[in-house]
Amino acid sequence: MLDSTQQESVTSRLARVEQQIHVIRRMIQEPATCADLLNQLSQAEAALAKVSASILKMHVETCVPDGVASGEEEGRARLSELVDIFDRFAR
Repeated sequence: MLDSTQQESVTSRLARVEQQIHVIRRMIQEPATCADLLNQLSQAEAALAKVSASILKMHVETCVPDGVASGEEEGRARLSELVDIFDRFAR
């Protein structure tokens, strides 16, 4: 789970992503050039990737060790979950 500082950071980043999506929607309606749209889409994707990376980092630093410390069964579950997460990121 994210602590309050982490929640604020992630929420702030997501608010910026939401604003970028709003700009993209407006650009499509205007319409804007494909190059401009692709540039904005690339920036939004990068911002969202940063959110994912920060949450993944928190998960690896906190959730996984806590699960491992909880016992063998919980540790295996957390490690299996982590492998699944990496698999999804690799796609």
